[in-house]
Amino acid sequence: MIPPATLPEIDPAAIAPAMDGILRDHAGVPGRRDAFLPSPAVQNHAANLAFLADGTLTCVWFGGTMEGMGDISVHLSRLAPGADRWSAPEKLSDDPARSEQNPLVFTAPDGRVFLLFTSQVAGDQDGAVVKRRISTDGGRSFGPVEPLCEVPGTFVRQPIVVNGAGNWLLPAFRCVGRPGLRWSGDVDTAAVLVSTDAGRSWTMRDVPDSIGAVHMNILPLGHGRMVALYRDRFAERVRVSRSEDDGLTWSAPEPTDLPNNNSSIQAARLADGTIAVVCNPVDATASTDRRLSLYDEIDAGTAAPVAAAAAAPAAARAAVWGVPRAPLSLALSADGRHFVRVLDFERGPGTCLSNNSEELRNREFSYPSLAEGPDGALHVAYTVYRRAIRHVVLAPGWRDRLGIGAIA
Repeated sequence: MIPPATLPEIDPAAIAPAMDGILRDHAGVPGRRDAFLPSPAVQNHAANLAFLADGTLTCVWFGGTMEGMGDISVHLSRLAPGADRWSAPEKLSDDPARSEQNPLVFTAPDGRVFLLFTSQVAGDQDGAVVKRRISTDGGRSFGPVEPLCEVPGTFVRQPIVVNGAGNWLLPAFRCVGRPGLRWSGDVDTAAVLVSTDAGRSWTMRDVPDSIGAVHMNILPLGHGRMVALYRDRFAERVRVSRSEDDGLTWSAPEPTDLPNNNSSIQAARLADGTIAVVCNPVDATASTDRRLSLYDEIDAGTAAPVAAAAAAPAAARAAVWGVPRAPLSLALSADGRHFVRVLDFERGPGTCLSNNSEELRNREFSYPSLAEGPDGALHVAYTVYRRAIRHVVLAPGWRDRLGIGAIA
């Protein structure tokens, strides 16, 4: 583990002046460089990294005043191969009536680049739909906004995976509303959207016994085997399930030994086969901090869809919100069930009882994304205080340099 002395707490007032997109050496951590991505928005959250075919690293996130508000839109910035500065952000969605969230970028086998994101009114995640824009010029420009999945309550966060048969697997989670109650995540479940025709149409396949398992992250292991890791709505443990048929069906999610605080995780299978996860490795026992729900600071929007509410199962327990979102750490695993925490990117109080970025009430480090570069560098992006997106790159050879040995 990197010693705490090398990870000073970030001064909230220093963030905005540093949002120039320039990668700089991180004092005390050899081979680490950091940048705050430029953005005109007060709130910036839910980053996702992806490489384009020409080697450009893209980062997409949502920005505006506060999650759930109508001015929340998707932004994209680029880091060209060999560059040290992220480009000025491009605003790629702009529906003033809807909060557009959780974007991701996917380069299809035929070279088309897909931008996907969710769209909802206020805090009504049980009414969300998934939209897309498609680029035919390698991600330089994107076509019109189109629906991808209009089943109410469908949410995405993690990358599309192409299986051995050429089918596209889009991990999803179903935000389920209950009669008479505003959505709070108590009975959300996992699913996979499957396309057998290169993204023209999609079929929803539910993951069995998956209440509370969201943000499914699919990792191919080869020979038709896959593993999936999940965020846990009940702030207990990262969950895991497996597929033996190229991701078409899945076992019920089970707990790993990695704590989770009901905040997003992201995983990648590195070139050497190791499974890497970036997350907040704490659970509900770490603090008594609680909040009512994710959207308790904004007014309710439209009522939950009748069909979704009518199909809602009874809630055996409530989702847990407000557990601190810190530290932000890297954990490694050989099997997807047992993890070793090897590095902290950030430490601090992690306070997440408010989403208010204008008044700087939030101290969370959250919603990580990670991507291994073709040169073996490890790229990570994440939310800092719901004010900015930070990009961290660990130069090739990072495991040896940081003294991280083999993971059994």
